[in-house]
Parts: sequence; structure tokens; C-alpha cells
Amino acid sequence: MYSREDKQRAIELFYQYHQSWSAVVRKLGYPSLGALRQWIRDYELDANSMLVDIPRKRKPKYSDEQRQAALNHFFEHGQFITKTVKAMGYPSRQLLREWLLQDPRCDDSLRGRTVVAKLAAPADIKVKAVEALYKREVPARKIAEDFGISRETLYSWKRDVLGVSFPTKQTSDSSEEVKSLDVTPEVSELQARIKELELQNDILHQVNALLKKDLGIDHLNLTNREKVQVIDALRDKYSLNILLQSLQLSKSSYFYQCNAIAKGDKYEAVRPRLRAIFKQNYESYGYRRMKMELADEGILLSEKVIRRLMAEEGLEIAIKRCRKYSSYAGEITPAVPNILDRNFQAGEPNQKLVTDITEFSIPAGKVYLSPLIDCFDGQITSWTVGSSPTAELVNTMLSNAAETFASNEHPIVHSDRGAHYRWPGWITLMNELGLTRSMSKKASTPDNAQAESFFGHLKTEFFYNRSWLGKTIDDFTQELNQYIEWYNTKRRKKVLGGISPQEYRQSKAS
Repeated sequence: MYSREDKQRAIELFYQYHQSWSAVVRKLGYPSLGALRQWIRDYELDANSMLVDIPRKRKPKYSDEQRQAALNHFFEHGQFITKTVKAMGYPSRQLLREWLLQDPRCDDSLRGRTVVAKLAAPADIKVKAVEALYKREVPARKIAEDFGISRETLYSWKRDVLGVSFPTKQTSDSSEEVKSLDVTPEVSELQARIKELELQNDILHQVNALLKKDLGIDHLNLTNREKVQVIDALRDKYSLNILLQSLQLSKSSYFYQCNAIAKGDKYEAVRPRLRAIFKQNYESYGYRRMKMELADEGILLSEKVIRRLMAEEGLEIAIKRCRKYSSYAGEITPAVPNILDRNFQAGEPNQKLVTDITEFSIPAGKVYLSPLIDCFDGQITSWTVGSSPTAELVNTMLSNAAETFASNEHPIVHSDRGAHYRWPGWITLMNELGLTRSMSKKASTPDNAQAESFFGHLKTEFFYNRSWLGKTIDDFTQELNQYIEWYNTKRRKKVLGGISPQEYRQSKAS
């Protein structure tokens, strides 16, 4: 039963935490999510009546028929309380006495031997019983029988004498600490506080040692699995109930996590395959393309699971930004119109092509790449690699690409306003091949977004996340060529349905 103040505090936190149910329960440690929802509904219907303490009527454990059957058996079989309880299997002897006192057949003589005055146990008896419980030389049930009380009463005495947080089991290093339990309430409270601080200190050190977290972290913010690890490490020193209470973990959650840990990792066989796929694909695959790759191998996992497994394995795509290479050298020749006008959609191959130059700076020197990209599927139709951005670099790329064109194919070739695409040699070659020129506006990167997108993927997946120390320019060129081949034939593109550009082109041709 929660008081009006408890309910009011929970409702205030609910609106303070932007109507987050779980945040309120984590903060206060009460109530259940269902109870909190009911409080909020009642509060919104009638705030005044909801915050009034109304005693909750408890549903009786036994029905009226069961009660009458037990009373009839008592009066019909010699009026023995113990025998009636054994014969019926219910209720407790105390509850049967209460039923008898309310029955009209109970006369004065029966009432006199039914009512038993329960005398309060002397303080010295309580102290001796709790001392025996603390030393734990025999089981708690045996201690309770020796003192003529129930096991529940014994633990109730322990709470009265020592407090809730004081351990009920003597540890190896505490035999000299408690010589006598006949202490004043102030001393008992101080001892309980000391034990509580020791427990909190032990928990923080276990969090640091086991989970590698900072000593200043709030142990209540740990996950349930992390809390179980801390509890198991301290079970030899503290009782389970004390640890569960300190970490605000329910017993059912504790045993659920224990069973889950005992079952092991059901994704153990998938983890090595995740690492292999990530490494084979230039450490560039996120969880979406990783899901496609696993699905082709018959491994069906949700994106949420793959994202979590990649985070646990440290499979993170490195992102880095560097200064963009610019080939602009002024208005050498008149610029041509922007025919594409940012429309990079093509209905067939060799209809719209885009090009640009990008620079790689490695310890061995600088390397330049000039690709020709087909807007139909993003495939790199032709590319050249060199150690300097010369006119020969781009002209050779265009000549190689022209060899793959059919006689009736005269695509649009779009570029930025770099000097390579405004020199007479490039213009002459374009006219000889019957190709149409198109140019971006000055200092307008989005006008050539198709090429910029490829360079972004190229630098992120191939260049930035690797060390090029000890690599020669020839070594780098060879690995760059291998990446572009992989990009064309194997790299999955979500916009193409999760297949590579080459596979997409083959599927459309068939």
C-alpha cells in the first residue's frame, strides 16, 4: 500500500521526465509499470480523489465454501484444531481460531481454549536468538525451533535488533567485530550505516574491476546483466537479498539473467563471420549491407541484432574528412551549359556519364584518379591512375571508355570546370567521338554529385581507414585498381536492390 505522498511523488516525476514510465520506476524503485499507468489514469480523471489514501480491500485467500467446510469438520470430528488443519490441508491454525471465534456454534468454553494470548518476547531472548542467527552454527530453521518461534519471526527480530541492511550471516572477517548484540539503538543504527557504506564501496570496486567502468558511475544505471556480474562477485561476502536491494534488481530478473548467461551466446557462430565480411569488404559495410550479405549465406538476422553484434565486436566504419582537390585554373575556354542540371537518372547504360579527378596523399607521394562513372548503375566505366594530374590522364580515360561504346551510343559527359576539361585536347577528343559536353556551375559541388558521392565512398571505405606507411605508389595503384574492380562487381548498393552494379546491369540486359 503506497501513501498519498508516494503517489504524488511518482506522478510529479512522470511529468518532469517527459512522461517516461521506465524513468520514474528506475528513479524511485517503485511501483510497477502497470500500477504507475493506473495512477496516471486515475489522476487525470480525478486528481483529488486519486491522491486520497483509500485502504485496498484484499481478496480473501479462501472462499466461503472452504471456510464453512473447515468449520463443519472441526465440530463434527472432536473439535481439534490441529487435526482439522491436517485433514483439510488448510488454513493455518491461527486463521482457523479466528474463524471459530466468528462462528455462532462457538460457546464460552470453546472460546476460552481458542483464544491464546500472545506474549511479547523479552528483549534478552530476542538478542540471544539474533546472535545465534548471526553466528549461524546451525540452520535458521533449527534456531527458530529452539526458541519456539517461526523462521519468519526470527528474521523479524533480526530486523528489529540490527536493521534491514545488516547482514544475517557472519563473514570470516567479522567474528571479532560484534562481541555482543545487546546494544543501544544509536549504536545499531551506526553499525548498519557502516555496513551499508562498505557494501556500496565493494559494489563500486567490483564495477570498476569487472566492467572496467569509472568508480564514480552510478551503479543503479548498470544493465541487469552487469548487475548480475557484480552480485555474483560479492555473493561470498553478502547475502543475495542485500545485494539485490542495494542494486535495485528484482529476484526474478536476477535468475532470468543467470539462466541467460548459462545458456551462452546464441550468436557465437555468427560473430566470426561478421568480422570476416567486414574485413573482406574494406571495413565499409554497415548493418544494412551486412544483413544482405548474411541473408545470401542463409543467415537470417534482424537489423537490430546485427547492429548490436557489430557494436559489441567493435566493427565501426571510420569516417574522416580531408581537403578536396581542385583542378580549377581559371576560365581557359568558354564554359558549356549544364545539360544534366543535377538529373543523374539514366534509363540505360552509356547515356549519361560523369567524371572528375581526386587526389590521394600518401607517404610515398601523391596519386591522382580520373574515373568515368555511368549514371545508369554507378559502374566505373573507365579509369586511369597517375602520379600527376595531366591532360593525358583524362584523355586516356575517355579514349578507353569510347572503345566500349556501341556505334549508336553518344552519351553526355558531365564534368566540373577543371582545367583538364577545358583544354583544347579534351574538347577535340570529345568532338571526334561525337560526345556531348556538360559542365557544372562554378563552385557548385552538387552539380556533380554523382562523382562526389563515389569519391566519398572511395575515400571512406578504401583510403582513410588504412595505413599507407611503407607502401610505394605502384603498391597503392594496384590496391586502388582492386578496390574499383570490387566496387563494380561485388559491392552491394541498396539503391540497386542490394546487388552490385555489374549484377544489376546483367539483370537488366537479360
